[in-house]
Amino acid sequence: MSPSVDFVYGAVLASALFHATWNALIKGSADTLLSAVGMTGVATLLALLSLPWMQQPASESWPFLLISLVLQVVYMRLVARIYRTTDMSVSYPVMRGTAPLLVALVSVLFFHDDPSPGALMGVATICAGILCLGLLGGAKPRRFTHIRLALLNAFVIAGYTLVDGTGVRLSQAPASYTLWIFLLQGCVMIGMVMPRRAADLGRHFRTHWGAIVAGGFGTVVSYGVALWAMTLAPIAVIAALRETSILFGILISGLFLHERLTPARIVGAGILVLGVIMLRLAP
Repeated sequence: MSPSVDFVYGAVLASALFHATWNALIKGSADTLLSAVGMTGVATLLALLSLPWMQQPASESWPFLLISLVLQVVYMRLVARIYRTTDMSVSYPVMRGTAPLLVALVSVLFFHDDPSPGALMGVATICAGILCLGLLGGAKPRRFTHIRLALLNAFVIAGYTLVDGTGVRLSQAPASYTLWIFLLQGCVMIGMVMPRRAADLGRHFRTHWGAIVAGGFGTVVSYGVALWAMTLAPIAVIAALRETSILFGILISGLFLHERLTPARIVGAGILVLGVIMLRLAP
């Protein structure tokens, strides 16, 4: 029996909270790159322990999985670089907010998804709220370089969302497809850092192991739920709904990272919530 729409949407909202949380853990760390690598290492360990007992992805999905690997590594490296110099309450909305608009356009034009007009209005409203948060939320001219990096990462996010949205449908095994991504990504990320910073990585893990382990679990659960949902609903709709993580990210950045929440960021959050409601009520 297929899960209800309410259950699928609720699971995606929960995954959005997990996503915002592990991003905040990276942003709040002393070394963003080592935290990102540590989290991918935890995800790799989870994959190693789980994959032998699971159905493996169909062969048709492997080209998509390998393309996703490249995009995921680029994404994590950019996340670590952006968070070194830019507020999460600015860069996170720009990264996550531009991506669903790109996904919606490409998935309708090339992947033959057919979301309803109401769903597309919800997607557009979510994007408007997110862009209000990011672009009108207090970014200073001197930070525009980092905003450009965030926009670049939005294209990477849109790319791996579309690649994985197709690959997971072909895989016939959403859970193992997801874990293979994290297994390969972790191996590459650790391999890139170990030759130069092996001792630093070990010290960083010993000092911050709680946040790193929590972030590793969070990233696996967050992306795994999103890919599972893409097998049951249009990619554009799930991609937009998952970006409600922006709202969680804004709250976390204000409450725990002590970033300034400007009126534009608060208004943008309200627009985003309206978009979620429109998306849910769409036929």
